[in-house]
Amino acid sequence: MGSLIKDLFGLFGIVDAIYKRLKEIFIPKQAYSWQTFIYLSIYSWGLSYFAIGYIQDIIAFFGWLFLIAGTAWYTTEDPLRVPGTFMPVGAVITGFLVSVFAFGNQEDGITSNTIVLWPTISALITAIPEFFEGTGTDSKAQIPKPEVRQKITILVASCMVLSCWLQFYFVMDNWLKEYPSLLADDFKRSTFVLSTEKAEPVPTNGLVILDRLQPLVEQEIGERPWSEVERWLLDAKKRVGNLGQQVIDKNLAQYEEKELWRVEPRVVNTKSGYILDLLSIWTGPSSNPRGYYLKKSCRIEPVAISVRNRNTNTNQLDDKNTVAEIECDRLSKLIAGAPPPQQ
Repeated sequence: MGSLIKDLFGLFGIVDAIYKRLKEIFIPKQAYSWQTFIYLSIYSWGLSYFAIGYIQDIIAFFGWLFLIAGTAWYTTEDPLRVPGTFMPVGAVITGFLVSVFAFGNQEDGITSNTIVLWPTISALITAIPEFFEGTGTDSKAQIPKPEVRQKITILVASCMVLSCWLQFYFVMDNWLKEYPSLLADDFKRSTFVLSTEKAEPVPTNGLVILDRLQPLVEQEIGERPWSEVERWLLDAKKRVGNLGQQVIDKNLAQYEEKELWRVEPRVVNTKSGYILDLLSIWTGPSSNPRGYYLKKSCRIEPVAISVRNRNTNTNQLDDKNTVAEIECDRLSKLIAGAPPPQQ
């Protein structure tokens, strides 16, 4: 029985200690405290929810200021340092809030600029108190000692370098989103870009161009009189170029790299007809100084109508009624180097 009572008193003691700790955190000892700023920020955001127009923006603005001031005050009372530096963890937290407030937006909240500028802002917040002496209303400006200036310079410079690397990451990520064909290049010698198994060995957009172009060309040539097809092939550069541009404008509209693709044909005579090579040529940056292109070959041959619709009473061919038959490769080929010259 005695041990049970002792355990109960011990439990009450733990609960009482927790209550006192929570009371110290949530109930300020004086009006001028960090808790007051936090409560003012919550109160401001609550009011802004019911406000409209520019009044809502003004109230929310002050809510952010109160939150930043309260957080900075609380985290600097007993600062915990980032290992290896004299930067308080509180400066990192406050820097994040300042960065979100200054460079975030209402839709996404956190943006790339928020992440990029976070380290530099945190370093500046760490450095600012070193230029003031005293606390509260008694503080006055001062020039830090040489050893302190050296630490500030190293800290701010290091954080700016970190911000530059973060910006470089977002720039590369944006490039690869807008120019996905870059992923098909060879990055073995790159220090900044690591190729993964998910990277496409063939530029997807180049394949899309030829796959969408093929049925258009087949529609232009297939089942047409042979004489018309030969005239069409004489003007193939203009006709295929126009069709290719239509395909690029329609299927690559969401990519910035659409300006870096162009379509050209190559026509070669054969004994039985013609070979029409459809080329989607990449004119953007490449590890190969001569670039690369994709090729899909189509064989065009004359076929007599009488062969296709043979009369049971005659096996004679009518040479005057021949049409074109076109058959294209199922897959496209990726070829490194400049495309062959047009003849």
